[in-house]
Amino acid sequence: MGDRRAKDVDDSLAEKAEEKRPTEQANGTVRNGARPNGKDDAHPPDPAVASPIGAGPWRSYKEIVAQLAGRIVEAQKPIRVLQALRWEDSVEEQFIKTRQRELPVVDAAYYEKVDLGFDPRAKVDEFDAIARDVEHELGERDAVGQIMVTTALEYRDVVRMLIARGTPSFYAWSRKLYGSPKDKFPDGRSTVRDLGRLLYGLLTNVDEWSHPLHGASPIYSRTLDAREAARQLGERLADFFGHAHVSVDADDGILADAAAGSDYVKVRTGAKFSPRDVDILEVHEGWVHVATSLNGQAQPVAKWLAKGPPRTTAVQEGLAALLEMFTFRTYPRRARRLNDRVLAVDKAEDGASFLDVFEWFRTEGYDDTECFQNTRRIFRGGVLSGGAPFTKDACYCKGIVLNYAFIRSAIQHDRVDLIPMLFVGKVAHEDVPVLARRLADGVVRPPLYLPPMFRDLNGLAIWMAYSTFFSQLGGEAIAEHYAGLFAAEG
Repeated sequence: MGDRRAKDVDDSLAEKAEEKRPTEQANGTVRNGARPNGKDDAHPPDPAVASPIGAGPWRSYKEIVAQLAGRIVEAQKPIRVLQALRWEDSVEEQFIKTRQRELPVVDAAYYEKVDLGFDPRAKVDEFDAIARDVEHELGERDAVGQIMVTTALEYRDVVRMLIARGTPSFYAWSRKLYGSPKDKFPDGRSTVRDLGRLLYGLLTNVDEWSHPLHGASPIYSRTLDAREAARQLGERLADFFGHAHVSVDADDGILADAAAGSDYVKVRTGAKFSPRDVDILEVHEGWVHVATSLNGQAQPVAKWLAKGPPRTTAVQEGLAALLEMFTFRTYPRRARRLNDRVLAVDKAEDGASFLDVFEWFRTEGYDDTECFQNTRRIFRGGVLSGGAPFTKDACYCKGIVLNYAFIRSAIQHDRVDLIPMLFVGKVAHEDVPVLARRLADGVVRPPLYLPPMFRDLNGLAIWMAYSTFFSQLGGEAIAEHYAGLFAAEG
């Protein structure tokens, strides 16, 4: 009986529900089959999902490296070292008015007016954070991670150097980042200054007899204006780079006669160029500086290779100068100019002032414009009264020797595979074996653009093989032997 009453109650409730449903539908309180309380027997709620363990989806090693490398590249974008050290034209004009007898007024107060384009304190913190994150993500012992940490901290120190413009601290940071003529080569004995002083006599003598011959040769005659030089250089680089577009333009905003960027070369408006100058720019700016930039930009993982912190300067500038020699395009006066800058940095480190170094360049036969340009290179950012120069110009000749030694040693130790890796991007020598090991897993991709003698290493290998024996001959004894022949009367 109780069961029947219960059933009657249920049936009655169901009938009332049926009667009520049309009214609810008419009032719009039930839609798409849903109940008024939002529950739907036909579409039950989704099952509960546990929160994922960790901070997001799994990432491969290459993803982590690429993300961290991208942060380094992005963080360094606003840093423009040479722009931050630039002198206005009025500095040279005033120096000329004083008949080159008074120090230019370029001090810390002067540089305070030269905007860096970023907050230096925040930028220091940014690079510190990147270095910490690399170590956290990859571990302190990861070889690729160590390169990235070193790179990030070098950029941080570049910012610190720029903060100190016009003070002795600028020189301290410059010496840490770019080195000094007092630095020793890997033999532990010879210094960059020793090289400079040895070459000083040799190059001066060679220049004395060769320069008059150059004056009579159209190859060395500077008859090309910037626009024509740019046109000729652009045609050559188009042949070398193929489908990659490299622009070459005349520009009045650069201090040097030429400068290379990530995918361009600029030549200074108003400068004059010889056919030999164009030959040199092709290999120096194109085959090395632009090629390594493009090779670095082609790295989907090792993205930091597209940019060059100071630790890569000796390799970059040394390779560029070395290729001038391998292609027999350089000449004594140019080589002498590079070497004289090493000696000028050394003199400034030892206390020579801007005026002292300017006068020294005069005694070496440079005209007043060249004297000012060369001396400005040494003292930009530093202290003009002496003792605190910008040491970057010591990297060129040092880099020639170190790159030559690297290539020869790679051939001696049957590691020829490492030589093309000098062009994989902006590298230091200690990076090369690490990067070469990561070719197999795609962390690093091989260089796309290589100079001809590095695409086919046969000739270079033979050159270096004989060079190894030459170094064992005992230079003094051989020189004395031939000196006797030269002095013999016939």
